[in-house]
Amino acid sequence: MGCGSSAEAQPASSGSNNAYNAPSRPGAEDAAEIQKSSAIERELDRARQQEEGKVKLLLLGAGESGKSTIFKQMRILHGAPRGEDDLRMYGVVIRSNVIVAMRKLCTHLRNLGLEEQLAEEPAAEAVDGVPNMSPKEAFDELATYLVDNTASEPPTAATNGESAKDWVGHSPRAGLAANNDAKQFLDHVHAIRSLWQSKTMKEVWAKRAAVNVIDGHKEYLNDIMRVAAPSFKPSTQDILLARVRTTQVVMERYRIDGIDFEMYDVGGQRSERRKWIDCFDHVDAVIFVAALSEYDQTLAEAKRTNRMVEALELFRSVCNNRAFANTSIMLFLNKKDIFAEKILYSDIAAQKPFYDYAGPPKDFDHGVLYFIQKFKDMLIDDEFNDSFIHVTCATDTNNMEFVLDSTRTIIMTDNLRRSGFLGSD
Repeated sequence: MGCGSSAEAQPASSGSNNAYNAPSRPGAEDAAEIQKSSAIERELDRARQQEEGKVKLLLLGAGESGKSTIFKQMRILHGAPRGEDDLRMYGVVIRSNVIVAMRKLCTHLRNLGLEEQLAEEPAAEAVDGVPNMSPKEAFDELATYLVDNTASEPPTAATNGESAKDWVGHSPRAGLAANNDAKQFLDHVHAIRSLWQSKTMKEVWAKRAAVNVIDGHKEYLNDIMRVAAPSFKPSTQDILLARVRTTQVVMERYRIDGIDFEMYDVGGQRSERRKWIDCFDHVDAVIFVAALSEYDQTLAEAKRTNRMVEALELFRSVCNNRAFANTSIMLFLNKKDIFAEKILYSDIAAQKPFYDYAGPPKDFDHGVLYFIQKFKDMLIDDEFNDSFIHVTCATDTNNMEFVLDSTRTIIMTDNLRRSGFLGSD
């Protein structure tokens, strides 16, 4: 039965002049429906092909390993430039980062019992006609306003007259705490500069691992008057060094050489990892980021846990997760520049979890190879291609451009091999 089938003639009903009722034929409305349905199917097919052709990258690793910096590098290399709203937000964040660092360093200086030593240091020479206070005067001011919060009156800031001209100003996107810190930065910038220039603070900085100060923020402290200037606009390098804790899954899309990429950045702290599972579906590659320089540091959220040990255990759980059984996993051992500096005064073998390090002290290559082997030891499957391991400096755009291009090629080749288009080794 249907449009093309024959129909048996029926007797005419009473009063009807028609002895035969012709079967219905598709009219204009039916043709339009068919055309609409075909268009929907074509669109769904196109979307399916686009989805299948997309490469989904997931950045995983412990907190402060450099995942978000790599995420920023992808935008620098392949995304749109940042607008003024973004730049103002990062301006506030950078100034806040300096205050957070100084709070930790002042507390550490006090805990190390170095206040008397600091009191013996004279004031440094004036800079741009602005006299320096003594390091002890600077410390007392910062301790009163930033650490102890015992000040009985607001600070008299040298920048008050220039606050209206300050380009960065206030950024709602940065949050209340960051904006308050940024204001304190401008209020106490001269004290920060005087204390940072002291010999005692250099000694405290060398022992910063105990209080988990972000290493890259040294660059802000070294150039503090630029950061405090009313005309300050964060540079690309400033943005790469800025620390904003990732508390949600962030995704950005890029089209590179005709291929669509989706990169996901997630928070690395323990409290954020429950959100990872939402990103595990249809992942083409995982980039696991671990900081080489954190072999002598502990977690901010668990003071007794070594950061490198945490990264190793996390790497084990990621590599042996069923969700990634057919997924390329790349290992980025990051912060090689800080690692190279740190091993000159912080011995790997002196750290309890790595007492078995038998290489020469202060040797970069032996240290890197030791930690590469530690990560390989975490694998149930011993087959982990060395080409999937990169020693990186996420704040170096040239280094990351080479590494990410190489990673992209390896991921595409590995996906083709897994799909059967290339022969397996």
